[in-house]
Amino acid sequence: MAAIVQQISEYLSQQSPFDELDQALINDISQASALIYLTQENSSNLLAKYPQCLYLIQNGQFAIKDSSAPIKHLSDGDYFGFPKLLDSVDYGLTVGVDSPGIVLCIRAEFFETAMEDEKFKAFFDAIHENSLQNKAVTDTNSMWLYKPLFEVVQNKPVCVEPMLSVQSAAKIMAENNVSSALVMGQDGLQGILTDRDLRKRVLAIGLDINTPVHEVMTKSPIFLTKNKTIFDAICTMNEHSINHLPIFDARTNKPFGMITNTDISRQQRTNVVFVISDLSKSTSIEELSAGAKQVPQYIVSNAQRAGDFDIAGKVLAQATDIMTRKLIKFFQQENGKAPMYFCWLVFGSQAREDQTMGSDQDNALLLAREPTAEQAEYFEALADYVCKGLGKCGIKLCDGNIMASNPALRLSLDAYKNESKKWASNLTSQAILDFNIYLDVRAVAGDARLLNELQEMRKPIFQKSIFLAALARSANEVSVPLSMFQKFVYAKGESHKDSIDIKKSAVLIINNIVRIYALASGVTIPNTVARLNNLPANSGLSPRDRQNLRDIWILMNRLRWRHQLTNQVDDNLVRISDLSSIEKHQLKAAFQAIHRVQQAVVLKFSGGIG
Repeated sequence: MAAIVQQISEYLSQQSPFDELDQALINDISQASALIYLTQENSSNLLAKYPQCLYLIQNGQFAIKDSSAPIKHLSDGDYFGFPKLLDSVDYGLTVGVDSPGIVLCIRAEFFETAMEDEKFKAFFDAIHENSLQNKAVTDTNSMWLYKPLFEVVQNKPVCVEPMLSVQSAAKIMAENNVSSALVMGQDGLQGILTDRDLRKRVLAIGLDINTPVHEVMTKSPIFLTKNKTIFDAICTMNEHSINHLPIFDARTNKPFGMITNTDISRQQRTNVVFVISDLSKSTSIEELSAGAKQVPQYIVSNAQRAGDFDIAGKVLAQATDIMTRKLIKFFQQENGKAPMYFCWLVFGSQAREDQTMGSDQDNALLLAREPTAEQAEYFEALADYVCKGLGKCGIKLCDGNIMASNPALRLSLDAYKNESKKWASNLTSQAILDFNIYLDVRAVAGDARLLNELQEMRKPIFQKSIFLAALARSANEVSVPLSMFQKFVYAKGESHKDSIDIKKSAVLIINNIVRIYALASGVTIPNTVARLNNLPANSGLSPRDRQNLRDIWILMNRLRWRHQLTNQVDDNLVRISDLSSIEKHQLKAAFQAIHRVQQAVVLKFSGGIG
């Protein structure tokens, strides 16, 4: 008997959430628990002997009906019976034995005692609510970098008119105790007036204090919208060597506030800021390449906490953005300005800002109009220079040739519009796979208005029911790696037998699902988490599913980043044996949640026809 109790104690100590409990309580639970071997013939009689219990499956496969929810197919490490204990409702218990196995019966009074532990309670509450055990997901020291600017900027911006005298403007700034003011005209933002402008352009040269503001202001300042993050602001301010950054409301096109270096310092400082800053200061492709190599080295050397993994993809994407803009600048210094307006586009992981160590280039050039032969030569040379330059900086050339150096991805605005129309009329599975990557797009350099015009033109095309239905069916073609009995299904032919491709089996599915809801709602933001945050209330995706998908997306990226850094690889084959007990439960719950949302998206957008 003592040997069995010891066996139960050792087993529980390794099972989440019991591994969170004090060992003395685990010992007491083990003393009072029973191990039963369930078969189809004896299951009813044995379970009747232990009616008020939490049941933990050690091995075997069972079809369980223990609540008002449909039958669940469960196996090793799964729990059942807890709905009755949590709700104090006798739902009845029906157990079908598909494969006989051992079940541990834990008495209700010990379950109630264990529920006094916060983490233990959170675990079972999450299972009961079909949500991810997300306390671990949100517990991070670097999530401050993900904060949207509207959470950081508290004060309304101080605005002055362009014809106001510098003396009057300075007085307004002093009265409001600010070091800058936005210069707003009838057409919107015209400039920014800072303390430095007043010192350098007025006081230092003895300029008349009645000079109008528009003559001394900094014209056409860089600005961000309020839904951008603190990290976006840090990178922008470093890249452009500015201390004041206007923040606007993209919907109303009105000023929302101003963020300064002081505001950011109040939040927190991180070494990665200085790594990005070094890239911004590069003056040659050699310096840029040397600085670029520091970014992955910094991540490898310093990413240890969960929060470090959470921002790693954004750090790489921001670094790649800066490299791209620097390379365009270097090219234009040698070859002159572009012969027409253009926009450098990025797709896929760079557009979503979720790059990993294995991400390659996915980019294109959007031109204002059809180029002449001479103009086409200029853009061909530019694209070739930038793509090869990114390669030197460690961003691999795309095996599928999805790069601006490919003539097919160097098109005019009208040509891209026609391309979008073709997508909507060719909805085969292969066609969807081919153009899916282009649906996540972001402007990195040049005139972003070109992309905005393209996006506005594409919105009604992408909102057509037939288009969304095809995307929904495509999103349902990849299954989560769980068997009928909720066991992990491992990738075949890999060196590690317990590997799961987290990118293919989870991240891409979530990206596809969220993209469909975003397209249907006219949301053009490419980042998956930002898309979830910006979906309207009537999008059809419930608040719980939004929160679940956000938490799952963060968890999956956290796991694959840790896998890549720990094992010094650039694949996405996370090994189940490397996961903790809670992570295994989180992963299984995540896959189950993804499957539910997959079914929901097919039902909503294609009438349930998968």
